[in-house]
Amino acid sequence: MTGEQWEELQRVLAGELFEPLPVGFIIDSPWLPGWAGISTFDYYSSEQLWIEANLKAVRQFPDIIFLPGFWSEFGMCTEPSAFGAKCTWQENEFPFADKIINDIQDINLLNKPNPKTDGLLPFVISRLKHYRSQIEQAGHAIKFAVSRGPLNIATFLMGTTEFLMAIRTNPDEAHELLDVVTDFIIDWLELQTEAFPSIDGILVLDDIVGFLGDEDFKQAALPYLKRIFQSLDMGVRFFHNDAAGLVCAPYLAEIGVNLFNFSHQHSLDEMKELTNNSVTLLGNIPPRDVLAAGTPEDVSNSIKAALSSVTDKSRIILSCGGGMPPEVPTENIEAFLSVLG
Repeated sequence: MTGEQWEELQRVLAGELFEPLPVGFIIDSPWLPGWAGISTFDYYSSEQLWIEANLKAVRQFPDIIFLPGFWSEFGMCTEPSAFGAKCTWQENEFPFADKIINDIQDINLLNKPNPKTDGLLPFVISRLKHYRSQIEQAGHAIKFAVSRGPLNIATFLMGTTEFLMAIRTNPDEAHELLDVVTDFIIDWLELQTEAFPSIDGILVLDDIVGFLGDEDFKQAALPYLKRIFQSLDMGVRFFHNDAAGLVCAPYLAEIGVNLFNFSHQHSLDEMKELTNNSVTLLGNIPPRDVLAAGTPEDVSNSIKAALSSVTDKSRIILSCGGGMPPEVPTENIEAFLSVLG
């Protein structure tokens, strides 16, 4: 992210209205490798191909705020690998982390990993250190510490169905797991900020939050998200949940979130009302069916429809309802920008 983009982002978060509205996208391994013409496996395994793909994106679309920007990651394997999860890799598929908790009592044996030494995390830091000077020479800076969220990691370690059931059937063990994972996430975010003093933002991604009802959310998500977002004094506190987002929206300000990326199934007006217009919204056109599979005209029409009912256009960064999906073509991104002039 450039200095000018960071300043613009801060001003949007503060409520300043921009004309035209800013555009931002979460980009990582689902989209970048294919768009850059390389395999997903090569994107993860080659530092050189990783930096080339990211530089290609920021150079081709200099008017877009890419978030978090130069994301050093290994897909969903990044954080579970630190707990000892077996990671499976294929040429053009997303990697998968196998669960390590096969019995509810296994949670008692779980130890908090050390992000300095465990799993793929040291490689995440090393990649950024190797290319920090090249990133800065391109006019950008490393601005975000990033982690998957507590429920997201817990479901990889235990299985989604098993963990969600445990919230009700074995709440003590479920909370013990969430405690360990939350403490680990805080350590992981702190390590990133120590390694890169330019960081002034955190991004936490947790779609599992959207699977909870209100009471379960208040018990099993709210306290842990608050601990994470309030553990570091950051200018940007960014939360991504592109599953059902209505359950968490009223609590985002309490959690400490000031930037939210959510499902395209919720309108901008609806989210503004639920958040009391206190959180900047990143959205909100359908990522797969429009941005990836639609025509440039579809993209244009979808943006116009998303904005048609919005009376207050402050605290909006136009995007899709989730991260940039696979196979989004260049012409659709250009169409997205052209709508705004």
